[in-house]
Amino acid sequence: MSLRLLPLTLALSAAFAGAAQAQSLTQLFEAAKAYDAGFKSAQAQYQANFAKAEQARALLRPTVNLSSGFTRTDFDNRMATSTVATSDRTYNTKTATLSASQPLYRPANEASLAQGFKQLEQSEAALRSAEQDLMVRLSQAYVDVLNSQEALAFVQAQKTAVSEQLAAAKRNFEVGTATITDTREAQARFDLVVAQEIAADNDLRVKKLALDQLTGLQDAKPLALDPTRSLAQANSGSLDEWVNRSQANSPGIAQAKVALEVAQLEIDKARAGHRPTVDLTANYGLTRYAHGLGSQLNANTASVGVNLTLPLYAGGATDNRIKETLSLEEKARQDLEAAQRNVAQSTRTAFFGVQSGLGQVKALEAAEQSSKVALDANQLGYQVGVRINIDVLNSQSQLFQTKRDLAKARYDVLMGQLKLRQAAGVLQLTDLQALDGLLKR
Repeated sequence: MSLRLLPLTLALSAAFAGAAQAQSLTQLFEAAKAYDAGFKSAQAQYQANFAKAEQARALLRPTVNLSSGFTRTDFDNRMATSTVATSDRTYNTKTATLSASQPLYRPANEASLAQGFKQLEQSEAALRSAEQDLMVRLSQAYVDVLNSQEALAFVQAQKTAVSEQLAAAKRNFEVGTATITDTREAQARFDLVVAQEIAADNDLRVKKLALDQLTGLQDAKPLALDPTRSLAQANSGSLDEWVNRSQANSPGIAQAKVALEVAQLEIDKARAGHRPTVDLTANYGLTRYAHGLGSQLNANTASVGVNLTLPLYAGGATDNRIKETLSLEEKARQDLEAAQRNVAQSTRTAFFGVQSGLGQVKALEAAEQSSKVALDANQLGYQVGVRINIDVLNSQSQLFQTKRDLAKARYDVLMGQLKLRQAAGVLQLTDLQALDGLLKR
C-alpha cells in the first residue's frame, strides 16, 4: 500500500468508529453521575451528615412530652377473724402530664452543634472530591477507548502495508529479482502483525466494557480526538502557583482541616464534663381519682423551675476523656500536615508530567515525520535494489510504532492536565467541556 494513501485509510477507519450515536465526554459524565456507586455513596453520606447536623441543632431546642396513665385498684379489707362487716372497694386513677424543658446552659450541646455543621462541611468536601474523582476515572476510561481504537487502526493499517510488501516479495522471488529470504521475512512480519491485531482488538473490547460499566450504558461510543487541535490548554502558571492553588482548594486538605476543628470541639465537649448544666423546666399535670361508689377527686398541678446539675466526681472518666481528645487532636493535626504534603507532591508530579508529555508529543511528531521520510527512502532503495526487504519492513514497523506512541502521548497529556487540576482541587465540569472541544463532531 502506498504510504500516501495511509492517512486517508486511517481517517475512514476513525469515521467508521465514530458513527452515529457517539457521545461526548460531558454526556457520558452525566450518565456516570446517575450510575456510579462511589459517587452516589458520597451523595448519600452528604445527605446523612445534613440530617445529623439538624439533630445537633435539636440539642439546643426545647423538648415537650405528654404522658398519661390509667390505674385500677381493687381494695379488699375483709379479715377472716373479724366479725365486722366488710366490703370490697375499687379506685380508678387517671393521670395526664405535660412537661417541657429548655436547655439554658449546656456547653457540650453547643460543641456538638458546631461539630455537626463542621462535619457537614467535611462531607461537602468529600462529595466534591468524589465528583472530581469520577471526572478523572470517566475521562481515563474515555481516552482508553479512543487510544485502543487508534492502536487497532494503526495495526490494521500496518497489516495492510505488510501484506502488500509480502505480495511484492513473492512476485519478485517468482521473477528471480529477490531471494526466498525476503518472502520469509515478510511472512514472519505479517504473522507478527496478525498477532498484534488480535491483541489490540481484545484490548479495545476490554476498554469498552470498562467504559460501559462506569456509565451504565451499553456500547458507549466516544467521539474521536481531533488531531488538528492544540493540546496546550488550561496549563498556565508556574509550579509554585499550582502548589499554592492546591493548598487553598484541595478537597483532601479541606477535609483534614475540618477534621482538626472537629477534634478541637471534641476537647470542648470533654471539658464540659466538669461544668454545670442548667435547664428550664415546666410541668402541668391532671389527676382524676374515681371511687367505686361514685365519688371523684380531681387534682391539677403546675410547676415551673430551673434545674442545676453540677458534676462532682465521675471516677476519673472525664479527666481521661480530656486526655484522649487531646491526643486525637494531635493526630488530626498530623493528618492535616500529611495531607498538605501529599497534595503538594501530587501537584508537582502532575505538573511535571504535563510538561514532559507536551515535550514528548513534539518529539514524537518530529519522529513521525522522520520515520515517514525514512520509509520512503527505504521503499525507493528497495525498488532500485540498494535496500533489502527487511529494511522496508523495519521502517514500516518504526513508523507505525511512532504513530501509536504519538497517539498515546496525546491522550496522556490530556489526562495529565485533568489530573493536575484534580490535584489542585480546581477540576470542574467546564474542564470536561473544554476537552469536548478537542473532539471531532
